[in-house]
Amino acid sequence: MKHRLFLSLLLAAPAFLPAQKAPDVSKLDPAMGVNQKAADDLEWHDVTTWGLEGRILPDQPRKSWFDRLPADAEGRVTSNVWNLSRDSAGMVARFTTDATAIHVHYKLNKPNLGMPHMPATGVSGVDLYARDKDGQWKWVQVTKPAAQEVKAEIIKGLAPGEREYAAYLPLYNGVQFLKIGVAKGAKFKGLPPREKPIVFYGTSITHGACASRPGMVHTGILGRRLDRPVVNLGFSGNGKMDEAVGHYLTQLDAACYVIDCLPNMNAALVTERCIPLVHQLRAAKPGTPIVLVEDRRFTNDWITPEKQRFHTENHAALRAAYDTLVKEGVKNLHYIPGDHLYGDDTEGATDASHASDLGFMRQAEIFEPVLRKALGE
Repeated sequence: MKHRLFLSLLLAAPAFLPAQKAPDVSKLDPAMGVNQKAADDLEWHDVTTWGLEGRILPDQPRKSWFDRLPADAEGRVTSNVWNLSRDSAGMVARFTTDATAIHVHYKLNKPNLGMPHMPATGVSGVDLYARDKDGQWKWVQVTKPAAQEVKAEIIKGLAPGEREYAAYLPLYNGVQFLKIGVAKGAKFKGLPPREKPIVFYGTSITHGACASRPGMVHTGILGRRLDRPVVNLGFSGNGKMDEAVGHYLTQLDAACYVIDCLPNMNAALVTERCIPLVHQLRAAKPGTPIVLVEDRRFTNDWITPEKQRFHTENHAALRAAYDTLVKEGVKNLHYIPGDHLYGDDTEGATDASHASDLGFMRQAEIFEPVLRKALGE
């Protein structure tokens, strides 16, 4: 009886039990741990010696080499856009090597490696892809950052042979330097950025929230599918069709502009700014395709009437602007509806608003045929 009473007291008052230390999952499953330490005696190749795709206007001065916007953007764009432009979203280092192990060394700008709804691999990781024997891009491995400075083996045991690789930089962090390490004697060649990128101007979704890895944003997926360079000018919470951002868009020799700002705008702001931004782009680039993208719908807007109404009004405002531009005679203007960007089963977002990997894949499926048509493919 005493033993039963003692047991019942323990079960009734768990707060008095000693706290349990969380298990170290890296000891339980090696695949859950951080990347292995970089090998000794490697040859390190600094990406600044050959350049990054996604880094616009490379001949203009920068506060940091890895900033997305030139130095004179500070004070021209809003302070929020400027600060977010220090993130390296969309930047890609391309190279060829026959190394059977690939290492990376980089230091992040911000100590916060992840977010509550987005893992450190997406916020602060370097994501590696390679072309297979048929020339198709395939995923290889991503770093698992656990500190602000990462010097690690991305992968070893690679199949023999020289191939092309693409390393995607962090989405919601920036880097102070980035070097690729291979064994001494391995062949290595940095590939310079390709010309005429597809330029995306948008919001946190374009910025990359909430991809599990930098290569899983729809902008990156489309870059691989179309085999074209991409510029990611997504500014979380601050993609608002600003004339000041348009100033930099017009300086680019773009293959296509994709304007995807509605998640950060309301119908009145769309009406105010969409037509002027298209006029600004068209005045500088008379023949460059422009794609306007409707707001995606929150995946729970079926049960939140106010949010559903917001999206519907946004869509109507963009459609009205598009129709006006077409009547004005603006050529090479394309349109992507937003209702199905995340799919129709409510499973395409992490938090109703921001895409999961599934949502990004679904967006890419819808964007791809429109971009191919705009690009004349």
